[in-house]
Amino acid sequence: MVVPEINGQETKKSKLIANPNCTTAIGLMALWPLHKLFGLKKIIMSTYQAASGAGQPGMDELKEGTKAVLEGGTAKNEIFAHPLPFNVIPHIDKFQENGYTKEEMKVTWESRKICGLDDDFPISCTAVRIPTIRAHSEAIIVETEKPVDVAAARKALAEAPGVKLLDNTEKNEYPMPMTATGQYDVEVGRVRKSLIFGDHGLEFFVCGDQLLRGAALNAVLVAEEMASNGSLEAKKPVEA
Repeated sequence: MVVPEINGQETKKSKLIANPNCTTAIGLMALWPLHKLFGLKKIIMSTYQAASGAGQPGMDELKEGTKAVLEGGTAKNEIFAHPLPFNVIPHIDKFQENGYTKEEMKVTWESRKICGLDDDFPISCTAVRIPTIRAHSEAIIVETEKPVDVAAARKALAEAPGVKLLDNTEKNEYPMPMTATGQYDVEVGRVRKSLIFGDHGLEFFVCGDQLLRGAALNAVLVAEEMASNGSLEAKKPVEA
């Protein structure tokens, strides 16, 4: 399981490379530079996921349901657990025995694996479906090993490949699905010291087009990484 900007070297070790969950990939684009800078101890994430996470049928259900409601009718739900128009649904994928959904647990399992974290590294996620067409958003809180420096955090994010720092509250500039849709880079903003963890914590907001990062774009970047490091040559079948 590979996000090239984080663990691209893993493509040299395996014949089978998998794309991660799109929610995981979007969040890790911002988390990884901060982990390298401050060392992360805990991650708490709340996600706001677009209808397109459920594919074309999900987008169609949102569009048709919104039209029905605006015309005085009732939205139907076959794809989502409840009607999505003018609603938010704290339920994506099947509930597990621990009360989390499988979507939420994927963030925990995959983040540990991709970043090389311990199997018991604390990561908690609440995944919510919202009535937007495209691009997932995430509010992320982290506790860090080292004291944080907000300016240094912004600099690290601005310089990180695949990340676009959009963090100017004086001009109302911050990540949104409207601006992230169709963009290769993951937007990160609202970077601030955490009121909970103080000098050892940061809070920020992330938005990324999940049809690219975590899906098509990530797959292309994996192939490019393999081509550049010789993995593709090493994996060519030997002719008889």
